[in-house]
Amino acid sequence: MTIRVLLADDQALLRSAFRVLVDSEPDMEVVGEASDGAEAARLAAERRADVVLMDIRMPGTDGLAATRMISADPALAHVRVVILTTFEVDDYVVQSLRAGASGFLGKGSEPDELLSAIRVAAGGEALLSPAATKGLIARFLAQQGTDDEERDPARAERLESLTVREREVLVQVAGGHSNDEIAERLEVSPLTVKTHVNRAMAKLGARDRAQLVVIAYESGLVRPRVE
Repeated sequence: MTIRVLLADDQALLRSAFRVLVDSEPDMEVVGEASDGAEAARLAAERRADVVLMDIRMPGTDGLAATRMISADPALAHVRVVILTTFEVDDYVVQSLRAGASGFLGKGSEPDELLSAIRVAAGGEALLSPAATKGLIARFLAQQGTDDEERDPARAERLESLTVREREVLVQVAGGHSNDEIAERLEVSPLTVKTHVNRAMAKLGARDRAQLVVIAYESGLVRPRVE
């Protein structure tokens, strides 16, 4: 199956470089280019994109707004957005995750990292390493306040629908661990972990694992620890 990739960046030279890289892979193809967020959201639907490489800072409609537009459209539920940023720690990145992005990647990443990110996103996984979740998301949410009254009560209430095991798995997902790592920690099979993750996503209305991470922090299930 060929992964259909849409490039959204206001720098034409950068889009050209990404196009050459992506089109060089036998399992990928660039199906369109956008110079602003509104165009990206429109082309995601028109070109039936699987993954959108989205620059977060663009003139007009930025990547954050575009991500919200894509994630809010039921017809684009299959589309995965990967945020491209020049900032390793950026509040806008976390907002993008909340809006429905599957993860983020630095523009200075190696070509192999970019290609891997596309494949990971297309496969429904989250581009969130343990360092990213513990550093970026925890730091941001800690800045927003850690008191119980500042948590999202609606999401906290939705956690009540999870089984004990699903909660345990969600905590591990929030730590940035893979299914194999979670399986080893909880002494179950990776398939069992995948089942619990999928059930938690369905109950919590999460598009992917990245959304589960944000929900875990916002609901207070996982407490951010700032070094």
